[in-house]
Amino acid sequence: MQQERCSFCVNNKNTARSSGSPKPKKRLLRCKGQKSKKKRKYRIRNWHDYNTALVQRGSLTLWLNQDVLQNWHNQERTGKRGKPRFYSEQAILCALRLREVYRLPLRATEGLLRSLVALLGADIAVPCYSTLCRRQAGLAVDLFKPTAEPLHLVIDGTGLKVFGDGEWKARQHGISNQHGVSKRRTWRKVHLAVDQKTGQVQAAATTTNSISDGEMLPKLLEQVPQPVDQVSADGGYDRRTCYEAIAARGAKAAIPPRRGAKIWQHGNSKQGRLARDENLRRIRQVGRAKWKRESSYHRRSLAETAVFRLKTIFGSVLRARTNAAQDTETKLRLSALNQMTALGMPNAYLL
Repeated sequence: MQQERCSFCVNNKNTARSSGSPKPKKRLLRCKGQKSKKKRKYRIRNWHDYNTALVQRGSLTLWLNQDVLQNWHNQERTGKRGKPRFYSEQAILCALRLREVYRLPLRATEGLLRSLVALLGADIAVPCYSTLCRRQAGLAVDLFKPTAEPLHLVIDGTGLKVFGDGEWKARQHGISNQHGVSKRRTWRKVHLAVDQKTGQVQAAATTTNSISDGEMLPKLLEQVPQPVDQVSADGGYDRRTCYEAIAARGAKAAIPPRRGAKIWQHGNSKQGRLARDENLRRIRQVGRAKWKRESSYHRRSLAETAVFRLKTIFGSVLRARTNAAQDTETKLRLSALNQMTALGMPNAYLL
């Protein structure tokens, strides 16, 4: 009885089935010419602690603690004419962070705060939704707590939708008008710098989709006060400005040169060798795959993991409409993501 051959054998002319042979079975058997692909399986060592951290993420006391309630009203005096703001920035940040964590509209956020204040029996007023909307654009959001240890930063960018038609409609009818410009589909680019050791987002910036990734790397490094040991990024950051910004911080650059790249500065030059040219020479010697292992470039995938966690937990759509408010909204999500990360992360190993 003849068995069905795999796609490797079917495509091979020497093993093609003749017209007179019987029909093959439905079961597909693997031949020697086709390599087997086994799915990698991971197991978590600290499942109990990680499970507790996942449960703790939804606790209201994590986002609204006693310290926030004590500093709810503004006690500062600006010395300028007019009445000072009634609510402190810490109160507005707490309210907007609750909104992002639980994906609530502004009016529902006000209702949640009123119910929490009533349950706690606190003698404080609750800001209305218009106050939250108005003060969102001018807030300063801290993403992390600085440490003295040198960092290995992994850089990447992603897009968040502002408004627009659905993906099915865009695929069926296109997204451009008669002038070739999309008016009803707008995106914002979020640029991230993540610590590969802890998974904490160290720096972030929100720009329009016309800004390239390489333009934002120097600005991301300016936001990081602690020393940087290495910066890993993909080929989109293969620019002189990126290498100069990394060299100014005294860090190592792990950026793969693009295919067909040329040496920028040859060895007979009196100036010092460039890090980018050294990477290219090493790739030519041992190959791109081995260079990635030597330079720990594979750790850059942790930036993509951070992007995946950001969109999974908080969604891929921005609700604010002004650039300043969108930047605050993104940083609020990232600060909440850092707080979730600090609770506990999985410690996985390959089986």
